[in-house]
Amino acid sequence: MADGGFVRLPDSSVVVAMSLPRPEGPGRMRVLVHAQNRARALTRLRNLGLRSVYLRGNASPPTPDEITAVLHHPEGVLWRINP
Repeated sequence: MADGGFVRLPDSSVVVAMSLPRPEGPGRMRVLVHAQNRARALTRLRNLGLRSVYLRGNASPPTPDEITAVLHHPEGVLWRINP
């Protein structure tokens, strides 16, 4: 299970942020996705191989810096290591 959240943008699209366990070691990584809606964002993550990703609640939505970064990324998907 992942903790995360989302922000609805003025154009009705969403930015979803998820904190997931790192596959190669201890710690967590933060994955950010820009999509038309939450369902499409989660589908994009599942298509990347993250099969058991579900968003329940809005406990840790993306920060303004994360939103800016994912909006300027050509593919609309980013990940970073949580400090």
